[in-house]
Amino acid sequence: MVGHGNRNTGFTLGAIRHSRRIALRSIDIEGSEALPSTENRTASTRQRERMGNSQFQSHHFDNDDNSNRNDEVQNMDDASEDPIKLHHELAHITKLRSAPNGMLSRINGKSHNGYVSTLSMLAGREANISGRGKFSVADCCHVASRYFPSCGPDIMDTMDSRAYIGQFSADGSLFVTGFQDHRIRIYNVENGWTIQKDVLARNLRWTITDTSLSPDQCYLVYASITPIVHIVNVGSSVTESLANVTEIHEGLDFSMNEEQCSFGIFCVKFSTDGRELVAGSNDKSIYVYDLEMNRCSLKIAAHEDDVNTVSFADDTSHLIYSGSDDGYCKVWDRRCLSSRAEPAGTLVGHLEGITFIDSRGDGRYFISNGKDQTTKLWDIRKMTAGNPSIKSRRFSGNEWDYRWMEYPRTRRDVKHPYDQSLMTYRGHAVLRTLVRCYFSPSFR
Repeated sequence: MVGHGNRNTGFTLGAIRHSRRIALRSIDIEGSEALPSTENRTASTRQRERMGNSQFQSHHFDNDDNSNRNDEVQNMDDASEDPIKLHHELAHITKLRSAPNGMLSRINGKSHNGYVSTLSMLAGREANISGRGKFSVADCCHVASRYFPSCGPDIMDTMDSRAYIGQFSADGSLFVTGFQDHRIRIYNVENGWTIQKDVLARNLRWTITDTSLSPDQCYLVYASITPIVHIVNVGSSVTESLANVTEIHEGLDFSMNEEQCSFGIFCVKFSTDGRELVAGSNDKSIYVYDLEMNRCSLKIAAHEDDVNTVSFADDTSHLIYSGSDDGYCKVWDRRCLSSRAEPAGTLVGHLEGITFIDSRGDGRYFISNGKDQTTKLWDIRKMTAGNPSIKSRRFSGNEWDYRWMEYPRTRRDVKHPYDQSLMTYRGHAVLRTLVRCYFSPSFR
């Protein structure tokens, strides 16, 4: 919004003016309740009242528009000087002056802070309480003011190297971030973002590619572009964890005793019960590591390109989701894996490689993020059985590298002809690093 301050300023002020008009109409309707009933008035009387009301509204709106047009010009001049300040002020004004329809307030009541609940407003819209059959601009602003941030973001910490990982714990109380200089920090969100654990990783190749907290939040695993994943106790009282100096960082070997161990782990996740790890690698495979047996128990030749992301689907750990640079999301059922390693199903829709997958935890829905600058919501009940057909092969045709190239403009609004996703979200960029998407801890 800061980058397009003038355009958004006009839009917001227009919404405020429209809200004022709706409020004036409501006042006029409420004021007419003091007039005699319709049955007791003659046709000519009703006609004069309608003409008088329309003239009053027209005159008042013209004055309102003129005064606000001057305000708009003044605010546009101010936007070039301090667009961030203007944005906050407009958000604050919108929140104060955008009230829902009066009928909704009278029927459902307001909370102590003046808000009408979104559920009540949706129910009122379905019942057509306002008489419009839809939300007004003021109604939309009232709902948006509760869920859209109007300030921030805030800087919580500053490091000398780039952050590659950032994720909340399952309950949202901790935030884990990994940096390119071997450092991992765990912040206690509920305690003012204080550093709970400062980990200095070992045997790093280029960067930390992924981290995962155990369900009990006592252990952390971190991966690099090697076959070894390290696990560290983050539940101890020691704040600074130096690998094999202040604490032991045990190495978990995913190579399955193979002689050629040139692959690297790109992603790793704990199972819900904390007994297993699932990982994806640059050798196009998925690995499952049994922590109780302390060995790699399963390898699946899963994709035709690097496996950038994996995730267990639910509490049972039977289903695994995977996403790859080949552009496919695949679902694997460990209970019926054959020697051919054929997936239970494939979901098609991304135009480029997939950077991350996050499961909702119900064995049905997950979201994915792709290099095609989109995030998609999926339902595995829509998947195609087995491997993808030839006609649904990645619909790309572009050779570009996200690390130093802009995504082609001609591709930004293109849709895959066989897209199976439920929803597609746009507006972010996957450039120079693999952006990751997550369900909010509160809405899983």
